[in-house]
Amino acid sequence: MKTEKDELRKEYPEERILSGVRGKHAKRFREGTKLVAIAPDLQELFPDSAAVDKALREYLAARR
Repeated sequence: MKTEKDELRKEYPEERILSGVRGKHAKRFREGTKLVAIAPDLQELFPDSAAVDKALREYLAARR
């Protein structure tokens, strides 16, 4: 158990933390964002959603 007072590090200014808006992305998330877990070995090949989208579109085009 810590006995000293908890303090923010200087790189985390309190005014920026307190200015946040809780749930500001929640509506957009509920409207259609889909999260999918990707295996760690695939994360190296597909680092972001654009890379995944491109690969899936190429796969679908090849199947047609």
